[in-house]
Amino acid sequence: MFDRNDDIERTHAFGDLAFGQIKGRKLAAVPRNYEIWYTYASGYHTELSDAVNTMLSEHGAIDQDQLDAIYDHYLSPNRLTEKIDVVGNRVMDEIEDVMRMIDSAAGQATAYGHDLAGASAKLAAAASTDGVRTVIETLVRSTREIEANNKALEQRLKASHSEIKQLQDNLDAVRTESLTDPLTSLGNRKFYDQAIAKAVALAQKSETPLALLVSDIDNFKKFNDTFGHLTGDQVLRLVALSVKQNVKGHDLACRYGGEEFAIILPDTPLRAAVTVAEHIRRAVMTKELIKRSTSENLGRITVSLGVAMFRPGDTAATLYERADQCLYAAKRNGRNRVVCETDAEADRGRAKVA
Repeated sequence: MFDRNDDIERTHAFGDLAFGQIKGRKLAAVPRNYEIWYTYASGYHTELSDAVNTMLSEHGAIDQDQLDAIYDHYLSPNRLTEKIDVVGNRVMDEIEDVMRMIDSAAGQATAYGHDLAGASAKLAAAASTDGVRTVIETLVRSTREIEANNKALEQRLKASHSEIKQLQDNLDAVRTESLTDPLTSLGNRKFYDQAIAKAVALAQKSETPLALLVSDIDNFKKFNDTFGHLTGDQVLRLVALSVKQNVKGHDLACRYGGEEFAIILPDTPLRAAVTVAEHIRRAVMTKELIKRSTSENLGRITVSLGVAMFRPGDTAATLYERADQCLYAAKRNGRNRVVCETDAEADRGRAKVA
């Protein structure tokens, strides 16, 4: 994790870059433009950055209408809500169509029941073979009609079931999007907050072990400032890949924020959690980083990790705090290492470092 003062300085730098873009391109200094260019400067939303770069590459400039379109597509707080509303409206329309067809079928069934009752009376009163035949032919026609209607209803229900299943999949996709970090494809902070709350509640109820790993890229700010945000994004993706490759089953990996990652390990004792952390640390350390634009070998990066175990009475906040303290102990003692609560290095009294 980065030092708070460094974090403040970095946000100021992003802000300066954002205002520089707004002023240099003679755009209105309104909040949504600032948000777009701040996000672009930070480099943490690759899809937005790619969209801006594409427009600049193709047109050499970008106007307000194009910026508004980018904001609506990538940043609008209503974007996911609108998607959910669209799918919800389609579900309601589908249900209303089916209900109308069911109502129609119910009316036809009632009419058929009346036909049967009337036919019974007519058969009883029929005085000749021709009269009986006429009643039977009427019943046959009514029966065929009800069969055709039932078949149409069955086909409509099958089609409706398929449509609603597709809409459900669309809703699941929207939900996944809302809980996924676009840069690393790991769970985002919202996902982490939900997942850790459930994991803590389960550990408290079932009295099963729960471990939390907090990981931070060593000297990331220096690396990011030296090689640029695009290369910094590449580093974040590399670390995320190493995390993904070393978690499995019910383990949950998240990008907590900035260059910090959190890994939730349900039903995992301390020794096993430390092993997972060591695997992640070694996986990151063994990867060489190549700058895509120049094929330059930028060397290797490292991560530090802190490991904490759930204790009875813990909240998500207290569990995270102890893991975070272990992370800083790892950084104090040389970085590129794993520190857990039982290690002598886990001294909580010293100042934090970047």
